[in-house]
Amino acid sequence: MGIRLYVGNLPFNVTEAELREHFSTIGPLSYLSIPTDRETGKQRGFAFLEFKDRAQADEAIRRFNNQSFQGRPLSVSEARAKDESRRAAAPSQPSAPRPASTAELAPADPPSNKPNRNLGPDAPSRRGRSKAKSEFKSERGPKGPMREVVRGQFFSEGDDDDDDYDDYDDYDADANEENFDDDVRDTEKETERDT
Repeated sequence: MGIRLYVGNLPFNVTEAELREHFSTIGPLSYLSIPTDRETGKQRGFAFLEFKDRAQADEAIRRFNNQSFQGRPLSVSEARAKDESRRAAAPSQPSAPRPASTAELAPADPPSNKPNRNLGPDAPSRRGRSKAKSEFKSERGPKGPMREVVRGQFFSEGDDDDDDYDDYDDYDADANEENFDDDVRDTEKETERDT
């Protein structure tokens, strides 16, 4: 298996052929990849390449690391696996030395010399807060009447046309009253039957 190298700080317009030509002075490359951004398709400014021999990879790191390529100093190092790079990126926390005994500890300052850390009362629990909110709402009292929302077309006095009401001239009010009276009599008869 070959030795994979990481090449950083590349110009964003470098081609695979230019990069292959630059590194092939050490030896033939078995692998070359220039990653691009998923959304824009532009190069991300770094590449991965691979030599078959460890000596060639070490020589490439020695010769090309911090050397100018198309006006930019390259960063050449051995590529690490994703898990290793994450561990290396996170700085390790140095462990504080533990005292051998409690007698070696410095005496604490008297309470009067300590800075005031009183940040106020504790916040009420969530249950307490929701209860307080509901009490506040009940104290507020009922809401007023709802506003009337009027939608539609409004007419001014000059817009009334008598032509629109000609269809209603044939309206027979007497016939309508007779029908109403018949309906009332029918419902009275039904209620008498039920009782």
